[in-house]
Amino acid sequence: MAYVSVESDDRFEEGQEGLQFRSFLGDQSVPTQQNGGGSQATSRGPTGFWTVEYYQPFFDVDTKTVLKRCYTTLLPTSSSYLSTHLTPAADLYGPFWTLTTLIFALFLSSSLASSISAYLSDANDPVDYNFSLLSIAVSLVYAYGLAVPVLLWLALRYLGVGEWSVVEAIAVWGYGQFIWIPVSILCVIPVPILRWVLVGIAFGLSGYFLVANVYPILASAETKAVRLMVIIVALLHAGLAISFKVLFFSYYIVKEVGPTDPLPTDPVGRL
Repeated sequence: MAYVSVESDDRFEEGQEGLQFRSFLGDQSVPTQQNGGGSQATSRGPTGFWTVEYYQPFFDVDTKTVLKRCYTTLLPTSSSYLSTHLTPAADLYGPFWTLTTLIFALFLSSSLASSISAYLSDANDPVDYNFSLLSIAVSLVYAYGLAVPVLLWLALRYLGVGEWSVVEAIAVWGYGQFIWIPVSILCVIPVPILRWVLVGIAFGLSGYFLVANVYPILASAETKAVRLMVIIVALLHAGLAISFKVLFFSYYIVKEVGPTDPLPTDPVGRL
């Protein structure tokens, strides 16, 4: 009987340097505070995506960091948001609460605007609150803030573009909708032209933020046609702005405010 010497393949060697599980969510290393005040990145061991520990690093962020990541989306210099503000790692805590706060801000502001408009039109008419707007806000905001970035990330992965993780995509979209929270509150003012101006400002700032941070990812693709996806992003964002304006910011005064002018006027409004 003959024996043949077979050398072992280092690629299948067991141990810490052997086969490892890689997360599609990005880097799971989280900063830990040391006694001396410094920070040191510690990597957690590989865990399954069905466990709570797998997602815990993406919610391990303090309030100060979340607020900074929110208001920096309003700055024109936020085109390098991924490398400048989402370091050392992107989070899911801030985007989730930004979108959730936006949902309640849309519903509460539209309900308050409806009450003010009804009171100024006719104080004796009862106000009927449209609670279906809450479910519409939930579907619209979560679909745009969560589903759209995930679908875009999947499409880019299919096209061979792996410059960012799905967590970074959700973080950019979630934080990018922060501007709509103060705008929804200001749109309680029953002045149509002011509401259009506010919606236009929110559309411009948030749209610029998304395009400025998404286009470099699209430009890294070998196929130049991938860059045209930025048009789809712009169209979806325009659709979101119009939906907000029509569904939540369209309460107007339908009757004359105050008593009728006792002085007669001619057809052009002069005495």
